[in-house]
Amino acid sequence: MAQLLVIPGDGIGPEIIAATLPMVEAVFKAADKDYSIKHAQLGGQAVDDTGSPYPEATQKAAKAADAILFGAIGGPQWEKLPREKRPETGLLAIREDLELFANFRPAMMFDELVQASSLKPEIVKGLDILIVRELTGGIYFGQPRGIKANDDSTKPGFKTVGFNTMVYTDSEIRRLAKVAFQAAMRRSKKLCSVDKANVLEVSQLWRDILTEEAVNWPDVELSHMYVDNAAMQLVKDPRQFDVVVTGNLFGDILSDAAAMLTGSIGMLPSASLDVNNKGLYEPCHGSAPDIAGQDKANPLATILSAAMMLRYTFGMNDYAQYMEAAVHKVLKQGYRTIDLMAASEQSFGLKRVGTKAMGMAVLEELNGILDANTTST
Repeated sequence: MAQLLVIPGDGIGPEIIAATLPMVEAVFKAADKDYSIKHAQLGGQAVDDTGSPYPEATQKAAKAADAILFGAIGGPQWEKLPREKRPETGLLAIREDLELFANFRPAMMFDELVQASSLKPEIVKGLDILIVRELTGGIYFGQPRGIKANDDSTKPGFKTVGFNTMVYTDSEIRRLAKVAFQAAMRRSKKLCSVDKANVLEVSQLWRDILTEEAVNWPDVELSHMYVDNAAMQLVKDPRQFDVVVTGNLFGDILSDAAAMLTGSIGMLPSASLDVNNKGLYEPCHGSAPDIAGQDKANPLATILSAAMMLRYTFGMNDYAQYMEAAVHKVLKQGYRTIDLMAASEQSFGLKRVGTKAMGMAVLEELNGILDANTTST
């Protein structure tokens, strides 16, 4: 039985999850797959209701689930809380708790959205990048960390100091490297490792381990690039990249930059996986509190995240393709949420819709695809 945990989260999270969940159920039913769906809290709403951003009940439910479909987290009303109570702490905790070390963030340009990109069409047309980000190590989890008084008399001129430590072990790097090489083998057999080895010892270790691991993957072309250059190249010539592997901090930044090449961060899904492909699936955008509850959010990144869930955790690749095809059809028909309309230079003939209407349009197309394929088999 497929055991799915649904965590709507904060801000626009409940809206985009509500638009997506019917498609997941439609697929499970069409595939005649037994499933159970449970709901849990994480983040700001969890803090309000339980006092914890990662409640014990959610921990138990997450560990029992095969996959987690997650909406969004955070909002300005929780920003002044102590760090251990902030919503984002809950997301970091669940990733670490479930050992979700490998984060897949695809950035693909849909032909229908070429004009929505801030870059020229000839630069982004055909773009298809997969960023593999390490998710449970690096500076977000390194110790020591904190803010303390300056107690060093040899360093006058300031009262306090903030510090975070970037730490990676060889085993953490190697296990992610294997996942990245596997991903490259399934695609164009090109892997670019991004680091800052010219100034960071932890990045030199990263580069050394990737180079060592490359010996086991002779069919994959491995290259290395400093993160500042990678950021520049993403804007200058993004199609030179196929699979990019990098650490937690650099991956967080570069994947958001790659998302905007596609026209909107509302189009970028993600999967966070453990060694057994158990995963947490979420859109890469934030909770967008400024439009929460207004039926303006783009649910397509969440829908595409659900497609990744079907592919990676449940092994339902055909059904993942059906869901992705439904998104393609809806975009081709001209349906656009406000984030895509605002960036488009050619709005003639496009249909501006809200979260619910976009979800219903994709669901209608998906049902048609499912009917056609289940009838034919």
